Amino acid sequence: MNQPELLKMLESLQAGVLSPEKAVERLKHMPFEDLGFAKVDHHRSLRQGFAEVVFAKGKTPKQVAEIVRAMLQKKDSRHNILVTRADAKTFAAVKRASGKAARSTKFHELSGVITAERTQEIAGKGTIVVVSAGTSDIPVAEEALLTASIMGNRVEHLYDVGVAGIHRLLEHREKLTQARVIICVAGMEGALPSVVGGLVAAPVIAVPTSVGYGASFGGVAALLGMLNSCASNVTVVNIDNGFGAACVASCINRL
Repeated sequence: MNQPELLKMLESLQAGVLSPEKAVERLKHMPFEDLGFAKVDHHRSLRQGFAEVVFAKGKTPKQVAEIVRAMLQKKDSRHNILVTRADAKTFAAVKRASGKAARSTKFHELSGVITAERTQEIAGKGTIVVVSAGTSDIPVAEEALLTASIMGNRVEHLYDVGVAGIHRLLEHREKLTQARVIICVAGMEGALPSVVGGLVAAPVIAVPTSVGYGASFGGVAALLGMLNSCASNVTVVNIDNGFGAACVASCINRL
């Protein structure tokens, strides 16, 4: 439940359209619903602007499906559903549990993201541009792109524009300068966010990926390079954390 939905419910109660008993029933599971193995935070959207997101890795397909089912059964809420780090088995279980929302439930195999789009309302003020250094970074970039989109933002992407061929990036300089927030995804030495940061006035959220040869240490080299960026508008999230970058970008874009 978000703020407009809560306000609508209270207005219905005041007008006599909604009985006090039904209002209590709707509020029964706020702020959370205890499933035994998980406590589903139905209050998250009201507090933070977007519903709880399900991290599938480490959970069984059945557990993920039950969490999604609990979120979908809230009749007073029409928020989008987002599951990250999922696989085909988890998607199959989620789709079976989705009921009427099954038609809009999709599995984005490259990023391991499951989405159920129930509203296309745009909450962001500008455009979030997701930039990836190489093709190998696209899975993490796609996680960021889908997360930002499902959270109600206009999104665009620029893929495979890394520093090994910097002319590929410079060709899109106008698009970069028009972005309200940029998410920059790179592995190897992680140099791209510094370059992008030097071209724009917008905040740049850098995402190091685990792409690279041995001395990249699974993304640690890129992480350290980004943390040491000389571009003062660059900030950094954890390795392969496209989701986290998109959450921050969405918060900035709503301000």
